[in-house]
Amino acid sequence: MISTLRLQNFRSYKDGSFEFDPGVNIVVGPNASGKTNLLEAVLVLARGSSYRVRDAELVQFNKPWARLDGFFTQHNRIVKIEPAAKSYVIDDKPYKRLNLERTIPAVFFEPNHLQLMTRGPDQRREYFDDLLERSIPAYKSLLAGYKRTLAQRNALLKHGRHQASQQLFAWNIRLSEQGSQIAVARQNLTDEINQTLAKTYSQIAKHRSKVQMEYAAQFPIDNYASRMLSKLEASAKLEFERGFTAYGPHREDFKFFLNSQDASQTASRGETRSLLLALKIFELGLIETARSQKPIFLLDDVFSELDGSRRRALVERLKKYQTIITTTDSEAVLNYFPGGSHKLLALQ
Repeated sequence: MISTLRLQNFRSYKDGSFEFDPGVNIVVGPNASGKTNLLEAVLVLARGSSYRVRDAELVQFNKPWARLDGFFTQHNRIVKIEPAAKSYVIDDKPYKRLNLERTIPAVFFEPNHLQLMTRGPDQRREYFDDLLERSIPAYKSLLAGYKRTLAQRNALLKHGRHQASQQLFAWNIRLSEQGSQIAVARQNLTDEINQTLAKTYSQIAKHRSKVQMEYAAQFPIDNYASRMLSKLEASAKLEFERGFTAYGPHREDFKFFLNSQDASQTASRGETRSLLLALKIFELGLIETARSQKPIFLLDDVFSELDGSRRRALVERLKKYQTIITTTDSEAVLNYFPGGSHKLLALQ
């Protein structure tokens, strides 16, 4: 858990300090008061990077550097950000980068996540790949390797068939092997989500429903690599004409079904919110299990997007975690945390 945070030249903060309770912390303030920037600072300390911009954009305008200092349950950490470099200090030991073991588990929920089903497949791939990166130590390097191989293969395709056809087979093999590992990890995650998704959704929606998530792979998972390799070989002529690779995990999608119907086409606004809330609850449990540590739960103005029953369902899950909630409307949140069950931080 985070107990104190200091921000210097970070986003809208010239020099600000905050203290957090172990339970629920409610950050209230008008728009443009720095609420989202505060959550972003906690994420940068925890994960090592922002979820929305490059490092250079985290530094306040016309300032040469930014710095975050945080004290957590068992240690302190510092993130220093300069235009050309970023460094970390954890318990007085310097690091140039953070591997998964040196990050702090955190789950972030913002209104844009509620559009996950209706936006394009690239947003869904990014969301679930991020989950895998934060729960499987080797997945981040696997995905990065696949993207490098894909870029090399696409570069060959752009050179033309006569110049590059002899080199293509080696890249096809490598891409198929890496693609198979990614597809297996995504399918395993999908299977794990499906173990609890319907039950959690039904608890939130207050009625039983059949809910299922599907990883829409282009090839059967049990022989993905060989099938992908065959397809790449067979479609080489067409791909030389197009100049890009049309098959593999970078072209696949995740789908949701509510009572056997495509949720992106038939789900109401309320059903969509219940489904995404169930996914976030799964994410909390996944990260907690993978890291053997309760994550910090960060919610950016999500209460304004949920109705009363879904707010209550979310609040019920917050009791186990340190939570930081931002809102412009204090009454929309405070009514769900009576007495001394929360700490209020007001921004101007």
